[in-house]
This record gives sequence, structure tokens and C-alpha cells, in this order.
Amino acid sequence: MQRIIIIFLLLSVFSLSQAQEKRVNLLFAGDAMQHLPQVRAAQTETGYNYDSCFNLLKEKISSVDIACVNFETTLGGKPYSGYPQFTSPDEFAFGLKDAGFDVFFLANNHVMDKGRKGFERTLNVLDSIGIKYTGAFKSKNTRGLNYPLMVIKNGIRIAFLNYTYGTNGIPVTAPNIVNIIDTLQIKSDLQLTQLYNPDIIIANMHWGDEYRTYPNTEQKKLADFLFKNGVRIIIGNHPHVVQPLVFNKVNDEIETVVYYSLGNFISNQQKVNTDGGALAEIVISKADDNSPVKIESCDYSLVWVRKYTEKEKLNYTLIPVEEHKKTAIPVLTSSELQKMNIFATNADKIIGKKN
Repeated sequence: MQRIIIIFLLLSVFSLSQAQEKRVNLLFAGDAMQHLPQVRAAQTETGYNYDSCFNLLKEKISSVDIACVNFETTLGGKPYSGYPQFTSPDEFAFGLKDAGFDVFFLANNHVMDKGRKGFERTLNVLDSIGIKYTGAFKSKNTRGLNYPLMVIKNGIRIAFLNYTYGTNGIPVTAPNIVNIIDTLQIKSDLQLTQLYNPDIIIANMHWGDEYRTYPNTEQKKLADFLFKNGVRIIIGNHPHVVQPLVFNKVNDEIETVVYYSLGNFISNQQKVNTDGGALAEIVISKADDNSPVKIESCDYSLVWVRKYTEKEKLNYTLIPVEEHKKTAIPVLTSSELQKMNIFATNADKIIGKKN
């Protein structure tokens, strides 16, 4: 009798856990870049260190369930170089991981900057530190085994897809593969993705016109195509400036959302609208195992890149704009504060929230 009661209690607990609501907090950052001044700023006597870049954001990034970033450089080894063909210290990837990022998107126009050798070295380094990545693969076999990138978190099955418009004319040599935007291939990939029974599909798209604060016709057409074929969340990168956030509702519930561009996460670019970017902050949930996923909220926060000289050394620090408005830490000069406020005012106007 006692054994029957124990079994009943265990089944009851299992049933309750199955019925319990499941929730995942997602965060997406824009272009993580490394121009040569940034590399020099990170140099120490023993190597490179990026802690000061991310220390004001580390708590925020680490607190979410899944944090993703567009890794727009290579780890091609020395000599390091910036624009137009990037290769950065391995420590840059270490710093992003330490800041709390879980997933790197690699399908972008700079992924082949150092050719096949740099491409494969990048993947090897990321593999060695246990970072999940997608959009770029050593071979057809590794793509077949790892694409789409499936992540199961808090009982929710999430499929991540990633594509770029191109690789700056640098060829991708066999057997290496970079996911290029091709609607026939994407449709085939989405059909395969459905076989994995995901609760939600998220696509990261490297698209659009650089420095344009609005999506072009091609972006809008691709977004419609992706939504029609099962994608519910689209994260855009490449323009180096923010673009609008647009979501569609059905019966007062968010059905789909597209962030056309998150702008720069960290870079050396300092022109108007390029000196910062947005973090996409999305919450998804399921009432129970048998319910569809809901997009509970889709919001954003702004980050601004502080580039400054201290003790004759150049420094870069990401400033969370809203938090800084409350604490005024670190103390910014009047010129820096003006620049950050201009960026934030422009970004809020551009991003908006269109139903």
C-alpha cells in the first residue's frame, strides 16, 4: 500500500511539472566587431583582455536564459587586422563568452575575410571553448549534423537559423559552407527544421543597406517569406545602425516579430547612429507541454560605445543607456553625455514599435 502511495505521489509531481508553465528569456546583440584601434586598446603585457568592454553589461547578459550575438570578425590568427578584412585575438571570443553570450551567429559578410585557413581556425577556436554557433560549417556533413541549431531550454525547443547576403566577394571553397540567402535553400531548410518539431523558429539575417535606418524592399520581402514558412522571430544585422522593430498581432497576441537591424554592439565606428546599438529582449513561454509557444513580449534596450583615453591609453566600454540615466555611473564628460543622448534619441525614434 505504501509503495502505491509513493508511486501516486511521484506521478502527481510529474504531472504537475508537465503542466507547469515554461518560459525562456532571450537576448540578441548586434554586430560585435574589432577594428584595429579596439585590438590595440585590449592589448596587455601578457595578451589581450576585453573585460572593461563588457563589465557594465555582464550581469544583464548573464541573467537571461539564452544570449546571442552576431560575431562579425574572424579568429584567423596573427597578424591581427581591421577593416576591410578582419582577424581578431581569440580573447575577443573569450570575452564575449565570459560576458554571458551562449550563441554566435557567423553567417555574415566578413566570415571569409581570412580565407579557408582563417575560417576553419575560427570554428576550431569556438569549438574549443564550447560556444554554440551557426551559419558557417566546415563541411556538408557538419552542416547536416548541426543545422538547424536546436537549443532546448526550460522545456522549450528553439530552432536557430542564420543566413547572409554574401561574403564580400571572397569565395567559400569546398568543403566549407556559409549559409547564403537563397529562398529555395531556406525553404528546404525550414521544411527540414519542422522535422525536429521545434516550438519556435528564429532566423538571424545578415541583410539590408549599410547606414540606412529603414529596411529596403528586399528585407521586407524576405521577412514576409520567412513568416509564411514558419519563422516567428527575425533578428537582422549588417546596416551598422538600428532599424525598426515591427511585430504583428493576432487576437491581441504577438504572432511574429522582426527587428530589421540591431546596429553595432561594439565597434570603433563613431559617426552619428553607428556609435551604439540595440539589444533585442524577447520572452517566450508555453502554458504546458501541449500548448503552442507564445511570444509574451518583444522589447529592446540601447547600448552606447564609450571610446575614451585614460592614462594615455585608449579604452572602449559599453554603456547601458537606461541604467546610466538612473545611476550616472560611470561619470561621462558633457561631450560624451551629449553624444550618447543624441544616439539614444535617434535610436528610439527609428526603432519605434509598430503594430
